[in-house]
Amino acid sequence: MTRFLCFHRAAYSYFSLATAHLSQLSICLPQVDFQKQLTASEEEFLRTYAGVVNSQLSQLPQHSIDQVNKHKPWLEPTYHGLVTESDSTVLLDPPLIALDKDAPLRFAGEICGFKVHGQNVPFDAVVVDKSTGEGVIRSTEKLDCELQKDYTFTIQAYDCGRGPDGANVKKSHKATVHIQVNDVNEYAPVFKEKSYKATVVEGKQYDSILRVEAVDADCSPQFSQICSYEIVTPDVPFTVDKDGYIKNTEKLNYAKEHQYKLTVTAYDCGKKRAAEDVLVKISIKPTCTPGWQGWNNRVEYEPGTGALTLFPNVHLETCDEPVASVQVVVELETSHIGKGCDRDTYSEKSLHRLCGAASGTAELLPSPGGSWNWTIGLPTDNGHDSDQVFEFNGTQAVRVPDGIVSVNPKEPFTVSVWMRHGPFGKKKETILCSSDKTEMNRHHYSFYVHGCRLVFLLRQDPSEEKKYKPAEFHWKLSQVCDEEWHHYVLNVEIPSVTLYVDGVPHEPFSVTEDYPLHPSKIETQLVVGACWQGGDLRMTQFFRGNLAGLTIRSGKLTDKKVIDCLYTCKEGLDLHTPEDSGRGVKIQANPSQSMLTLEGEDVGELDKAMQHISYLNSRQFPTPGIRRLKITSTVKCSNEATCISVPAVDGYVMVLQPEEPKISLSGIHHFARAASEFESSEGVFLFPELRIISTITREVEPEGEGDEDPTVQESLVSEEIVHDLDTCEVTVEGEELNGEQESLEVDAARLQQKGIEMSSSDVGVVFTGVDTMASYEEILHLLRYRNWHTRSLLDRKFKLVCSELNGRYVSNEFQVEVNVIHTANPMEHASHIAAQPQFVHPEHRSFIDLSGHNLANPHPFAVVPSTATVVIVVCVSFLVFMIILGVFRIRAAHQRTMRDQDTGKENEMDWDDSALTITVNPMETYEDQHSSEEEEEEEEEESEDGDEEDDITSAESESSEEDEGEHGDPQTANRQQQLEWDDSTLSY
Repeated sequence: MTRFLCFHRAAYSYFSLATAHLSQLSICLPQVDFQKQLTASEEEFLRTYAGVVNSQLSQLPQHSIDQVNKHKPWLEPTYHGLVTESDSTVLLDPPLIALDKDAPLRFAGEICGFKVHGQNVPFDAVVVDKSTGEGVIRSTEKLDCELQKDYTFTIQAYDCGRGPDGANVKKSHKATVHIQVNDVNEYAPVFKEKSYKATVVEGKQYDSILRVEAVDADCSPQFSQICSYEIVTPDVPFTVDKDGYIKNTEKLNYAKEHQYKLTVTAYDCGKKRAAEDVLVKISIKPTCTPGWQGWNNRVEYEPGTGALTLFPNVHLETCDEPVASVQVVVELETSHIGKGCDRDTYSEKSLHRLCGAASGTAELLPSPGGSWNWTIGLPTDNGHDSDQVFEFNGTQAVRVPDGIVSVNPKEPFTVSVWMRHGPFGKKKETILCSSDKTEMNRHHYSFYVHGCRLVFLLRQDPSEEKKYKPAEFHWKLSQVCDEEWHHYVLNVEIPSVTLYVDGVPHEPFSVTEDYPLHPSKIETQLVVGACWQGGDLRMTQFFRGNLAGLTIRSGKLTDKKVIDCLYTCKEGLDLHTPEDSGRGVKIQANPSQSMLTLEGEDVGELDKAMQHISYLNSRQFPTPGIRRLKITSTVKCSNEATCISVPAVDGYVMVLQPEEPKISLSGIHHFARAASEFESSEGVFLFPELRIISTITREVEPEGEGDEDPTVQESLVSEEIVHDLDTCEVTVEGEELNGEQESLEVDAARLQQKGIEMSSSDVGVVFTGVDTMASYEEILHLLRYRNWHTRSLLDRKFKLVCSELNGRYVSNEFQVEVNVIHTANPMEHASHIAAQPQFVHPEHRSFIDLSGHNLANPHPFAVVPSTATVVIVVCVSFLVFMIILGVFRIRAAHQRTMRDQDTGKENEMDWDDSALTITVNPMETYEDQHSSEEEEEEEEEESEDGDEEDDITSAESESSEEDEGEHGDPQTANRQQQLEWDDSTLSY
């Protein structure tokens, strides 16, 4: 009964006080459980009483009613609905019902409406019952499942506010509504083609002649799928299956019928017939034409997909002739790609290393860049998809700088070059020549073309034995003048010289002997593309054609395995026949895998072998473009004569553009180190947190039926991939490196372990060699900069660029700026009363986080930009001055306190500074200070340990005070202990 009276008193307050709040009523009501604690009569009485209260509340003044509508309506968070195309009412789960805790109050507890949120939403929501909050969702326009299958939007419920005028309306949260549109079988199947045609040879039974195909525009699988096809035309020797494949039921006769016209219809799975039937014309051929059938003239190859079968459905039509044997030659034309085919486009030195050649290879035609710039004036192929090819037009040549290569005739050496000789000529055309630089025109060694002959000249140095020795070696080769790319390798070990052309060894057909050269002190000049005449001071014997990959390796010959590796193509034809296919078929391939020859007696087995011929390109990023295919066939009958003429087949493989990788360099762009670190033997690591990644961007097609919807767009997805790098170049910006006081260094042992070479110059360093991105990361992490004269050095800037495939793919430019922190020696300020605080704590080496800059974790040193350092020094100098002034003020106040112990007045000294607060306690005595000295030191140490991680400014200030207390005047130290300031707001 107590709960009931509580409600009665609260209700009475509503009638007696016009300004009463509804909160009085809610104080007692929540404590009452009407479902479990009240009897039936009490519950009935309360309901009756609530109606009276609700009636009286509607008559209260305006400001009292505003307090009644306390709660917002409530909706389920998510609704799922179904609606049929031909209907407008949505069936929701759960039903749309809005609840309001203000119920059963009129207006405040009633739901007046729903609001739909979303763009172009063809639905609205209406209230069915205000008191219960029930509502329905209906479509505002005719729905079409084929245009849109589902909709998603949000909905809100709002109550009726404080009264009939709808003021003080409260809205619910936004609930999500998902509606799916059910399909109606409103569309009939439609054939893709208006008519179909096919041609067959008479007298054959076909498994499939052609296929008709229809589509249905309905959106659901039940009504959009085609379940059956039917030939409407009666009495025809053809049948069609459920997939639309038409075949003949009997052998066809050209004399009986030249052409059949069939009418075919289709049914969807809802038994709806096609709107229009389709006409199919099948023509009968009277005679048989021998040849290859079932092949496509265009085959697309996507990089990275492995082997691609070229002729999966090919077969040879022999028209039932008595075939005894068939010879088929399949050719892949790649002469227009790179240097005759697709190969790795790394630098020639890197390729030698990859193929297992020993170190010491000197590259005479490198890609221009950095210190390797003597080829910068030569025309190239102007692209990086294929190899770096240099063109010589008969008027151009390049001088190789001194020291790049040194050849000793008494020791073995190797000359390697890719060459495509120009039009046939009768004059000498020099590929490589070493001759006197001045005074005379003697050729020490040269490699030149004369007509279709290749000649190598090597004159012996002066010796005691003045007799004839082999000096000139001649080869007569068709490859020299066929204007195609070929690979030439000279293994020189006097008195023998071996020439390899495309991996095949050739001995010279003629060797000419000559005397050794006369002794002289004239220096030599090495030239590519011509020969230097030192006596005439001009170039002669210019080369016409293209050269690439010209190298010399002294002291060692090149193995045959290395030569084969250098020449081997990364693309070609491949044939792997299963055990049950291609029996009795002989298969031969040329060394470059660009030609396959197949011979066999069984045409069926030959067809199976042809169906397994594939194209393979093992490069991760192949050169895109066309590779032409040609099939030539020779068919012999039982009398060993050619009885059938099979026309040649021409087609091509289209190698698609590979997805271009994006090489990204990231890390710390700006940091600072103490000058002592630059001057140390270890130096400063430039790229301590460098990260090298490579990504490609792929197009992802939409799922489901997105291909049929033109409004659905493909999305782009970035995917990280792994590949090698072959070059990383670090260059200094601004002034060049001064070798007398600065250098860039790296551990040579680690370089040798990784197989990466480093070349240095005044502008920086270049790392070369094919290796993983992780290996280059590790090497660049170890690159350090040293400067043993940093007095005038404020900063140094460096730039890093990495590339793959000889510059085909280049990374972003990663720039690093290193600042030098010059710290003053504390001993220079010994005469000062208070020493200037140090920026770098001598013990903890805490580091400052500056806005816009990052810190390298492996080097815990303070990081302050050079400009900020000046500002901080000025601010700290002012702070020191104020501290000194405060110390003298404290000392005077302390003396007055000692004279008047009884009065015990507290003095404070404050000055206005936005970043400084000083609190002075002059009531402390020297005795109190000494008694609590140990306790204060312990607290100060704990504070230092905590501030070291959280607040570097406090740590630095405390360390400065400790230094002054330990090394300064004890009396001054005691005065310092009386002075405390809050520096948490100081900003450096």
